[in-house]
Amino acid sequence: MGKRKHLAAQQRKEAQKSLYFAKLNEVPSSPRKMRYVVDMIRGMEVNRALGTLRFSNKAASKDVEKVLRSAIANWEQKNERKAEAGELFVSSVSVDCGASLKRLRPAPQGRGYRIRKRSNHITLFVEAKKPVNNDNQE
Repeated sequence: MGKRKHLAAQQRKEAQKSLYFAKLNEVPSSPRKMRYVVDMIRGMEVNRALGTLRFSNKAASKDVEKVLRSAIANWEQKNERKAEAGELFVSSVSVDCGASLKRLRPAPQGRGYRIRKRSNHITLFVEAKKPVNNDNQE
């Protein structure tokens, strides 16, 4: 690896140390269905988001709940303390397309219809709320 690439990789690693996230790859559901669930919790406080996911009727909410719990655990491990109520919130969530399995379904007159079984990748970031400083008061 060249010097420039090595320095860039180290800078990326340093930037990652201050971010708290979790990823789940190759989830076997379509990205569109997953985005409905993810849009419900974006920007929410984590305990409220866990409650929303727990009582959601969508099947994809179980996978998102798993990723959210993992991101909270990552935050707790990096900060070496438990998260207090109301301290963490979901800062950003992204759902990207994964690999598609291509299958054939029999169709009339000897034809075959193609079926795409889609998958997705979920990336979820959590952040701690920053305390508000009221130094400008007179």
